[in-house]
Amino acid sequence: MASSSSSSFSLLFPFFLILFSCLISVSSSRRSLIDRPLPKNLPRSGFRFSLKHVDSGKNLTKIQKIQRGINRGFHRLNRLGAVAVLAVASNPDDTNNIKAPTHGGSGEFLMELSIGNPAVKYSAIFDTGSDLIWTQCKPCTECFDQPTPIFDPEKSSSYSKVGCSSGLCNALPRSNCNQDNDACEYLYTYGDYSSTSGFLATETFTFEEGNSIHGIGFGCGVENEGDGFSQGSGLVGLGRGPLSLISQLKETKFSYCLTSIEDSEASSSLFIGSLASNIVNKTGASLDGEVTKTMSLLRNPNQPSFYYLELQGITVGGKRLSVEKSNFELTENGTGGMIIDSGTTITFLEESAFKELKEEFTSRMSLPVDDSGSTGLDLCFKLPNVEMDIAVPKLIFHFKGADLELPGENYMVADSSTSLLCLAMGSSNRMSIFGNVQQQNFNVLHDLEKETVSFVPTECGKL
Repeated sequence: MASSSSSSFSLLFPFFLILFSCLISVSSSRRSLIDRPLPKNLPRSGFRFSLKHVDSGKNLTKIQKIQRGINRGFHRLNRLGAVAVLAVASNPDDTNNIKAPTHGGSGEFLMELSIGNPAVKYSAIFDTGSDLIWTQCKPCTECFDQPTPIFDPEKSSSYSKVGCSSGLCNALPRSNCNQDNDACEYLYTYGDYSSTSGFLATETFTFEEGNSIHGIGFGCGVENEGDGFSQGSGLVGLGRGPLSLISQLKETKFSYCLTSIEDSEASSSLFIGSLASNIVNKTGASLDGEVTKTMSLLRNPNQPSFYYLELQGITVGGKRLSVEKSNFELTENGTGGMIIDSGTTITFLEESAFKELKEEFTSRMSLPVDDSGSTGLDLCFKLPNVEMDIAVPKLIFHFKGADLELPGENYMVADSSTSLLCLAMGSSNRMSIFGNVQQQNFNVLHDLEKETVSFVPTECGKL
């Protein structure tokens, strides 16, 4: 049986009960937009968006959704890892080394918004790993299939191309000036060589509850190629760079609250502005004890868009792993470290750290290891076909400023059809990533002024 210090989480299946216990971008330049005025018509309370998982509405089990997310996650991990490697390998002044800066791209959640006047609705990938807001535009010379009609700027009275000397154009990592019409052209390349290119422009964007904001800079993409974008009709970057939605709105706070990956009914949420901190404060005040965990954000000069966490150690069950702190550190040359990312499904740890975590986890489980590799996850156990209690070790991430103990459902996934219980984490030979399964049912507040991230336990589907 589990000890008295067991967590309250349990999974109940027909033949077993599981209890959790203590047994248990290469930027050549990143210019600010301080010369740009504040966008018009900003609401005082901020913004709220509903987020929909890219696999919602499909008849998939939890482990099937995670498997699909893992496949996307490997591509994204390679993208994000390539970003840091290229940043180190390339001299910003040597254009022969790299054709264009690379960014995160792709993602797991979609947000609804409208563009233009009259407003045209479309869904876009919500991405904390990149900056640029973009959608496909007519006349499209090379475009992927998307779920909504391609935006036609000629039908919008509020569309305006950006001039080559504008602050928006100067904020691009790299740009080209079309001398014929003084139009700023962009090329945004992702780590797997997917890309979007076209004209930088400004438009009116309409968000939920009818809030219309004029003069938002975005990429009007006429040549777009690569995998990972077809779930939506473009992308909304929420990175730390000057072209992201957060930066253009001149907001310093945003939060997102992601429902469980197996919840096909409730929506996840994104909050921007004062509304973000208000929701977090209200939720935290209703809970007992010091439930809000706040940790420091780090900056990587080579990749200023990413949100880096300072991971200092991991505890499995009652044992703190002996892995060196340096395994998680962001190095002087900009490689390594851990980012928190909304667009990666599971957490990926630096390979030596994951190896030790895997060994400790295995030693504390009373179940045989499944070596079939059928799930795509690195560590799975065979569940018994008789009813019994199964103790699973607790998992605590030690960040600078706070220790974050994860609920069991945020790192273990059971599949009754295959009788397997798996750890929803993986190994990386590059950077580490704190994925969205580990963040589910936390309201995750990014405070860009204080440079912190806070986690508040929240029933995200009830916000």
